[in-house]
Amino acid sequence: MTENIVYVGSKPLMTYVMAIMTAMNDQDEVVVKARGRAISTAVDAAEITRNRYLTGLESTVEIGTEEMDQEDGGTRNVSTIAITLSKSPEA
Repeated sequence: MTENIVYVGSKPLMTYVMAIMTAMNDQDEVVVKARGRAISTAVDAAEITRNRYLTGLESTVEIGTEEMDQEDGGTRNVSTIAITLSKSPEA
């Protein structure tokens, strides 16, 4: 069931918008996940999809923190976000 998850990284914004729209063709719900600096791109992609292309989508947001291992042996905290876009029942 991983085909309904879009992981956001450093690609151009519209790449993720198209990935979300493609996933929404097959699914009723898509999760957009990102961490660190990619969070703003994930929010932009979700909002562009909701406001310009697939109106009537509902969204819920979960935020959190992950510990990542560093090369020097320590750990650091990285912020994470998961935006769930779902088709509203009347759509």
